Amino acid sequence: MASVSSLGVGSGLDLQGLLDKLMAVEQLPITALQKQADSYQTKISALGTLSSKLSALQTAAKNLTPATLQTATQKFATYTGAFADADFGKVTVGDGAVTGSYALEVTQLAKQQKIRSGSLTNANVKTAADAGTKITISAGTLAAGSFTADSERSTTIDLSSLSTLEEVRNAVNAQAKNTGVTASIVNDGTGKRLIFSSDKEGSDQAFQIASDSGSGPSIDSGFLAYNPVTGTPGFSTTQKAIDAKFTLDGIAITSKSNKVTNVLDGVTLDLAKEDKTTLTVATESSSKLKDSLQKFVEAYNSAAQTINSLGSYDTETKVAGTLNGNRILRETQQELRNLVFNTSFGETGEKLLSDVGISFGGTDNTLKLDADKLAAAVAKDPETVANLAAKVGKEFNDKINEIVGTGGSIQISTDGMKTTIRDLESRQEKLTLSLEKMQERYRKQFSALDSLLSSMNSTSSYLAQQLTSIASISSSSRTS
Repeated sequence: MASVSSLGVGSGLDLQGLLDKLMAVEQLPITALQKQADSYQTKISALGTLSSKLSALQTAAKNLTPATLQTATQKFATYTGAFADADFGKVTVGDGAVTGSYALEVTQLAKQQKIRSGSLTNANVKTAADAGTKITISAGTLAAGSFTADSERSTTIDLSSLSTLEEVRNAVNAQAKNTGVTASIVNDGTGKRLIFSSDKEGSDQAFQIASDSGSGPSIDSGFLAYNPVTGTPGFSTTQKAIDAKFTLDGIAITSKSNKVTNVLDGVTLDLAKEDKTTLTVATESSSKLKDSLQKFVEAYNSAAQTINSLGSYDTETKVAGTLNGNRILRETQQELRNLVFNTSFGETGEKLLSDVGISFGGTDNTLKLDADKLAAAVAKDPETVANLAAKVGKEFNDKINEIVGTGGSIQISTDGMKTTIRDLESRQEKLTLSLEKMQERYRKQFSALDSLLSSMNSTSSYLAQQLTSIASISSSSRTS
């Protein structure tokens, strides 16, 4: 509101101070409305805090609930797999696995193709280079005594600009991304040999090398030529590209790789040995069930502590929590407690959370988990405990959704308070406009008063001067 700094100049009175005090009194209703709005805003913020804690609890509750078409036992099952012979390889178990024991016999591991040249020198390379030799490496499948090239895994290397075995090796490795074939050099003491290898195992990782010095490519003659069927002429085969072969409970299976993923649902085998062994897939529920329930208890306690704080009252300081006496807070606290006390499951005897080691730990409405009691309950009847946990998860999820979900009690209350805040702000705006007009009216009245008093003061001064002058004239006359 505008301030009139000149008020009181003419009268000598503190009219500006008087106007400020009058307006401070008139401002009190606006201040009261602002306090009401601030109070509602504080409650909205508190409900937001409550909603956040309940949402975290809801997430923990959902983690207790099985997915569609999944049983509670499957939800909390942890599967493990192992070979009876630890040297046999590695077993990895994931979703979809089923417990069982299987007889496994590996008769052949999948292997990569490897070939080695005879003793070579740089002179051999120079001769090939002078002849304008090119070699074409083609990867493909070796099966039933024949090789089928894969046109998408082929590359041609021009040797005419090369002069050393190292340069040949580097040129081959530079194209490995196209063929899957790499080269290395071994010095056996009598000379250097080129070693070519496929980077993966399996019959579809074989390769051939065609040599062309101008008369057409050939895999049976020329520098570095190689026929994977006959194993000649420029190289000898040290290892053919072959598939893994094994039986599982007598069923014959072939795999392109030693990493077998499509034989048992949810089970991956990394084979490393040719022999017989037993494959076992087992399950246990205790660790995953305990971990999920522990996280649920922690989330519950966090929500309970927030509820305690928001609804508290300190008898010594007389200070109440933001939501002390709030209906939503009271009902939420009671409903959560009821779910802990009353949710049960069991066909031959109802089980409660307290029966499996979860109970209230004191007067602060928080829970505690007895790990030993839970472990004993799971060991005795894992299916019932799993189903109880799943039912608890569903009941809590559904109830909390009624509180924090769309159209839930917190949203309804928050929306109502926001509407009230808007109404209070509107009333503040109207009062502010009214006070501005009132202040302007007071200012004009005080200004008029100031002018009047200033005029009266001037008149008073004039009259005083005249009276003084008359008295002086009268005194002079008597003296004469």
